Amino acid sequence: MTKDLNSAAGYTWIGAAYLLSMCAANPMWTRVSDIWGRKAALLGAIIVFTIGSILAGAARNMPMLIAGRAVQGLAGGGLINLVSIVIADLFSMRHRSLYNSAMALVWVLAGTTGPVIGGALSQYATWRWCFWLNLPICGAAFFILLFFLKLHNPRTKLREGLKAIDWFGTVSIMAIVLLLLLGLDFGGVSFAWNSPTIICMLVFGCLLIGFFLYAEKRLARFPLMDLTVFQDWSNNAAIVIGATHSLASRGGEYYLPLYFQSVRQSSPTESGLLILPMMIAASVTDILVGVLIHRTGRYREIIWAGTALLTLGTGLYIKLGIDASLAKIIGFEIVGGIGLSLLLSTPMLAIQNNVKQADVAVSTSTLGFMRNIATSLSIVLGGVVFQSSMAAQHSSLVAAGLNQTYLKAFSGYQAAAKVDLIATVQDPAQHLVVQKAYEWSVRNMFIMYTAGAAIGLIASPFIKQRHMSKEHTETKTGIKNMTDHKRKTEP
Repeated sequence: MTKDLNSAAGYTWIGAAYLLSMCAANPMWTRVSDIWGRKAALLGAIIVFTIGSILAGAARNMPMLIAGRAVQGLAGGGLINLVSIVIADLFSMRHRSLYNSAMALVWVLAGTTGPVIGGALSQYATWRWCFWLNLPICGAAFFILLFFLKLHNPRTKLREGLKAIDWFGTVSIMAIVLLLLLGLDFGGVSFAWNSPTIICMLVFGCLLIGFFLYAEKRLARFPLMDLTVFQDWSNNAAIVIGATHSLASRGGEYYLPLYFQSVRQSSPTESGLLILPMMIAASVTDILVGVLIHRTGRYREIIWAGTALLTLGTGLYIKLGIDASLAKIIGFEIVGGIGLSLLLSTPMLAIQNNVKQADVAVSTSTLGFMRNIATSLSIVLGGVVFQSSMAAQHSSLVAAGLNQTYLKAFSGYQAAAKVDLIATVQDPAQHLVVQKAYEWSVRNMFIMYTAGAAIGLIASPFIKQRHMSKEHTETKTGIKNMTDHKRKTEP
């Protein structure tokens, strides 16, 4: 492994590159599937993800690894939403709960096994296998979809389809995501918050939001986002709940391993095992949620319970410290895992059940985009809080007598990538001071995530409960069907 691949800044960018490209590409994949068909879009996304995995696995330096992750993110932004849209195309509202629950269960199981497998590969073999493992999985998925997925094929010509794409919206939404998220990520790390670079990024990112809204309303033939979705309070509540769920749950999944490896001094493999209680609780709950909604046709009360338990569970993580017992960790994770699972698919069901079948794809994409933005913000804002907190602890580390090598390693953005150095601090008093610095910084992150989860709790009463029909209406893709639907919905 080259020196570049060990850099702390690169450690941050490995995750950020994936999340940024995932957010930027999310709405585009939905429109691609509307124009050329869901099957073609899914197969294309799998090919792109495979290419990204090859680039990352074969990386010889940090820029190549980051590029591979960015390509993976381009595909990941489509794969997640397209599967949900395909389920909506194939099944009635009442039956979707079972299949969405199955999809969420796969996601939870991947989250359960991923950290363990990834930690073991990184510790005992090489991190490259985390990417090579994707190749046979992508290959199997590609051929299964190619031969067994039966959906309407519009057979749209390439030139006709390219003309129908909302290019103004696509370019502007990508620019908005990159400017705002990079501005937040660079602020206080690569540049001072009051530097011209950060100010320009944030200001122009906000100004472009206005252009994007104008383009969607006035310029686009088939806009990336249907802005009428935001005219309903229930839809807005579902979007807020979905976004705050992504913010809080991703923060827990991403930064609990940091707590385990820094404060508790666990190995990467042990860290993966320690997060299992949350994922197991989420898996069991997810199965029960799908069956319950299928039988009762009710999702509103489940959303209420989910927002309450997610807020409680995330808040409990604040109490995790150096001396937290294994029983306490397991108990807190079970509460958080149940709250996480109750909100995996229910906001999507709520918004799909509140729009016409022809609008399900674009409304699902809008919700997915907001969740992806929240996921990216979760990592970025968590990193900002962590870096600021570790910087605030610098004086206590100096007072403890740590040398310059340790002070540099445990400062700001470096700290997350240097947890392995904590074990090399030989002096017991200094070692404790370093652990407490990490403990305090992680605690501050979970305070922020708890506040975010609480916003979803406040929004939950606005969710409407509508009848979930058992009858299914076929969704046809292609420009002709998109045009016909637009004519019917225009005043």
